[in-house]
Amino acid sequence: MLSSEGGIMSAINHHHHDDSSTERKVDYQETKGEYTAHVHDTYVDEDPGHALHRGLGSRQITMIAIGGAIGTGLIIGTGKALAQAGPAAIFISYSLVGVLCFSVMSALGEMACWLPMPSGFTGYATRFSHPSLGFTLGWNYWFKYIIVTPNNLTAASLVLQYWVPRTKVNPGVFIAVFLVTIVAVNYIGVRFFGEFEFVLSSIKVVVILSLILLCLILACGGGPDHIATGFTYWKNPGAFHEYILKGNAGRFLALWSTLTTAVFAYLGTELVGVTVGEAANPRRVIPRAIKLTFYRILLFYVILVFLLGMLVPYNDENLLDANTKSNSAAASPFVVAIANAGIKTLPGIFNGCVLIFVLSAANSDLYIASRTLYGLATEGNAPRIFAKTDRRGVPIYALALSVAFCLLAFLGVNTDSYTVFGYFVNLVTMFGLLTWISILISHIGFVCARKAQGVAETDIVYRSPFGVIGSYCALVFCILIAFFKGFYLFCYKITADEDTVPVFDTKTFVTTYLGIPIYLVLFFGHKFYTKSQRVRAANADLYAGKDKIDREESEYLARRAARKGGHETKWERIYRLTLGWAF
Repeated sequence: MLSSEGGIMSAINHHHHDDSSTERKVDYQETKGEYTAHVHDTYVDEDPGHALHRGLGSRQITMIAIGGAIGTGLIIGTGKALAQAGPAAIFISYSLVGVLCFSVMSALGEMACWLPMPSGFTGYATRFSHPSLGFTLGWNYWFKYIIVTPNNLTAASLVLQYWVPRTKVNPGVFIAVFLVTIVAVNYIGVRFFGEFEFVLSSIKVVVILSLILLCLILACGGGPDHIATGFTYWKNPGAFHEYILKGNAGRFLALWSTLTTAVFAYLGTELVGVTVGEAANPRRVIPRAIKLTFYRILLFYVILVFLLGMLVPYNDENLLDANTKSNSAAASPFVVAIANAGIKTLPGIFNGCVLIFVLSAANSDLYIASRTLYGLATEGNAPRIFAKTDRRGVPIYALALSVAFCLLAFLGVNTDSYTVFGYFVNLVTMFGLLTWISILISHIGFVCARKAQGVAETDIVYRSPFGVIGSYCALVFCILIAFFKGFYLFCYKITADEDTVPVFDTKTFVTTYLGIPIYLVLFFGHKFYTKSQRVRAANADLYAGKDKIDREESEYLARRAARKGGHETKWERIYRLTLGWAF
């Protein structure tokens, strides 16, 4: 990877570069039957009342990236996947989706290192692909997080019911406490948010590493029962579990069904693309975060899922019972493994760790929701008021609207509403897949644009290791998963009496695929209303605002070099010698 200074100087001296220090708003005006970009010198980010503050340092971005997707999808969701498909199937599916996730992250990182825009990846879609794609991507992503945030608040209240049943304390009390906490953290400012998430993500990493070590010890017979399971459960009851159909067809359907579960577990890694607007030195921080994504995928997901398959058989009665329980530690397959090994006190401790996981997820989800709405406003795709920030650089109105949707969490006060809320949660995976699809399309447009405009490879600070071919392959894979996500609804389940029973459910079908028509309506509605067309590679705006980013980075590097002779701070040194060294 080239040094950031070299990339900066090459971009500054490029013949396409605009010496203006202002960002430029893009309008579309018809000329000779095509729509070309025209710019103005009034951009919302230049106004101090509409600007984010670059207050996230290297260690904060790195740990947020590492802890971004470590949540209930990994700790709890793997149990359902294991019971449904078997150990070999979840190992394969999590590995495949891990490669897919890294492809998306690499594509996003290449664009973010070239131009760290405050609007995040919605801005890349607008500039490099289609204005309607940027509009659709932004609102699609916001929809995802105004659903996920209240869901995590509800999950936090469920976790506490492990100790305090709802008959003693109404869950609404816990929801209110957690809601006030995450609103306060997000309102105080990005620096405090960064430190708060750094601490929580560090705890999450330590817990996961400890869990990996514990699983390895138990698999080798180091538990109280001294039983070395090894690959016993891969042989009996087997590596694959039949799903819906019998034989190889059933095993294939089991494998395919876990791909959706794996996608849900990985969702959230792309939040690095939202933080670039507040990163102090994005061209150095983002490539590091992207590279660490690969190690996180290998260590946190693939190895942990592999060890889980060695500890719990897919037909374990405790595992099957756990899948009918709440989002507390009792529903985690790792708790089943711990209980099977004869360890008594650890489930309660692990439940406390799950509470931290959920609280961190709710906090970062609210941050992403507010910054996504802010990005939409800066691009002119949402009312301008949502681009207004206070003196701390917090988009207060975007935050306020996102908080309003968090009140949906109080649905958890009534137990009858959990079913309805579960249907909303079913939308999240589809919204996430559509986000990945949009990012990959944007990257393909970006690569075509820089090739058409003669941008030298040496000017690219970070390049996706898979290139544009990797984005094409990942795009096809994402589309296949999205299209066949609800395939099981169209199958017939074979009962013990060899009878065939249809499994189609209208409500599940609607919530499974509702994201696709919403996505298409947003895209074509915006396209029809604005008369915008696809951005041609030769006309794509690669440089508006780049000089401002280059100047900010140069000033940051100069300040860092001058500060105490270039010595690191106390917190940076602690991080480098502990978690930073480990990764």
